[in-house]
Amino acid sequence: MGTSLTPEFWERFSVLLVMAVGMTAILTAVFTKAFDTLTVRLRGHRPHGTRPRAPHRPERNDHRMSAHC
Repeated sequence: MGTSLTPEFWERFSVLLVMAVGMTAILTAVFTKAFDTLTVRLRGHRPHGTRPRAPHRPERNDHRMSAHC
């Protein structure tokens, strides 16, 4: 016993499909922004009492450096 898919079914199906795609796009954008913000905050956070390290500066010598280092 077969059933036919009515025009009403296809109308509702297409509306729900478009809504699902739209919600997926919106939620992806929201969560991507939230995780990016969280990552930036976590990477920029340093424990209390520690200072950022100063960049390493090579010692100055009076002689020239070799080009074949």
